[in-house]
Amino acid sequence: MPSSSSTDATTGADPAAEPQTADRYAAFARSPLGRRVVPGLGLPDPVPLRRDTPGAPLAPGPVLVTGLVGTDGHEHVGGAAGVAAAELAAVGADVVRRDALAHVDRLGGLVVDATTAGSPADLVGLVGACTPVLRRLARGAHVVVLGLDPAALPGGATAAARVAQRGLEGFTRSLGKEVGGGRTVQLVLLRGRGVDVVGSTLRFLLSGRSAFVSGQVVRVGDPVHDLPPAEQARGPHPLSGRRAVVTGAARGIGASIARLLVARGAEVVLVDVPAAADALAATARSVGGAPLVLDITSDLAPGRLAEHCERAGGVDVVVHNAGITRDRRLRNMRPDAFAAVLDVNVGAPLRLTEHLLGAGLLGRGGRVVGVSSLAGIAGNDGQTSYAASKAGVIGMVDALAPVAAAAGATVNAVAPGFVETRMTAAVPPLTRQLGRRLASLGQGGLPVDVAEAIAWLAEPASAGVDGQVLRVCGQSLLGA
Repeated sequence: MPSSSSTDATTGADPAAEPQTADRYAAFARSPLGRRVVPGLGLPDPVPLRRDTPGAPLAPGPVLVTGLVGTDGHEHVGGAAGVAAAELAAVGADVVRRDALAHVDRLGGLVVDATTAGSPADLVGLVGACTPVLRRLARGAHVVVLGLDPAALPGGATAAARVAQRGLEGFTRSLGKEVGGGRTVQLVLLRGRGVDVVGSTLRFLLSGRSAFVSGQVVRVGDPVHDLPPAEQARGPHPLSGRRAVVTGAARGIGASIARLLVARGAEVVLVDVPAAADALAATARSVGGAPLVLDITSDLAPGRLAEHCERAGGVDVVVHNAGITRDRRLRNMRPDAFAAVLDVNVGAPLRLTEHLLGAGLLGRGGRVVGVSSLAGIAGNDGQTSYAASKAGVIGMVDALAPVAAAAGATVNAVAPGFVETRMTAAVPPLTRQLGRRLASLGQGGLPVDVAEAIAWLAEPASAGVDGQVLRVCGQSLLGA
């Protein structure tokens, strides 16, 4: 049987366990000489990213919540702005409005409610909302634009409204490539009752948890299940009482995912192949989870996993992280190697998920998160099998999200870009440098960046985020 341990470039060894290759360019850019040379030459400026730490505030300063501002100076604010302000205030953020800006030196975040844009001309209000404050954004500040999903506007909506709301995507992706300084820009599109459950998305995108996510579009719609107050957890342990399974968890990104889920309150079962049993046991002890030795490609794997979950009292979160590569150009590819990659990376996750759904083990509040890859979106030289499998993970999301939603569960995926692991440290130096620099943030991500995105999707409060693929790639310039 092929391995089901995470061994590819985006699911490699844990940097905490194995040293990474130093990013010498980043070190130079941060040196006294680099700080003089890099900006003047217009070179990439990979500043240290603001990542989440225990007890850290949501943002590195006050968060401005505003609407579109017309050329007459009038602010057009929709209902989404009020919801955003309330949600941010509930977690202790210092929320300010435009009339209080005179007392603010540096902003830690910016939320622009653009849901009122009903024509292309209204988008000029983005200039009035953003331009006066962009230079006041602190390093590591995050920008979120709120819009309406143009594909879900009511039948009576005008063509002009659809055009305006679609235009927000080009605006935010472009602004993300302008802001620099470790700052990020995202677009959140609301549909149905999405505004009622947008809180978890705002908290993720404005915090250090989304440090390596930029230029992305997140759609928040009707929650797949109701959210009582107890499930709208805003504290440091939003996964408290949840049971999770993470495959390919002996090392690498899988271990990072398991560690973070435990830290957020979940009980975690770590799964990996027999060949990784010793490493799996050690990682499980380290993170405080339980090991399960299982080859996910085995015909018996779906039944065995279901039985284990039933004995443990059920399962709430399943993270399909296990993955392999057998990289060769197609002219040199063996059919058995191609088949192995497909089976581990997408065939087994599909079988496991369908079995758990069919057995009723992933019901109300269930979360399935697959690990795709930027290669599955943009392709990669010598990775036809890997790219096909990771695009297949996106197909799995498309196919199973409606099925899971009927049971009150969500299915999503993350697509990592260049993440610093043992495997990326082994690629040729020029390729490695290109992988780091071909992104708006100008650097590679860390395994924890992938884990943070998965932990957010796993939260009960993320019930309105379904059927989506979030790129964790620093806004890579490939596959945009």
